[in-house]
Amino acid sequence: MEPPLERIKLSQTAKEQLTKLKRITKIEQWNILCRWALCRSLAEPNSPSPVPIPADSNVEMNWRTFGGEISDILIIALKQRSLNDGLATDQETLATQFRLHLHRGIAYLAGDTNIKKIEDLIALALSSQTTK
Repeated sequence: MEPPLERIKLSQTAKEQLTKLKRITKIEQWNILCRWALCRSLAEPNSPSPVPIPADSNVEMNWRTFGGEISDILIIALKQRSLNDGLATDQETLATQFRLHLHRGIAYLAGDTNIKKIEDLIALALSSQTTK
């Protein structure tokens, strides 16, 4: 399945937020935290604000690293969310939506004072399933 973009470069703010999350969750891989962040944002009922996001950090990964074994599932989820939001599913729209959702999700996770360890991420995921 065609990814929305080949390379992902994060903003400096997102890098700092991920560094905080790495410290408190003990999850060392950027890509795993980024997957959590994308899913966190996709679960929100409202669309992310269409704000410009700089690619000004040194954190960069390719889509294969980001998505790993669930790459196709993440692409399908992003496409479905775009359709739900009344948006197109062309590459440019998906790339933009991916960046917006990823950065919003990172900010949400970093700002969640209830997340103090990896188990808190799991509890967050399980609680969002029971509220739907």
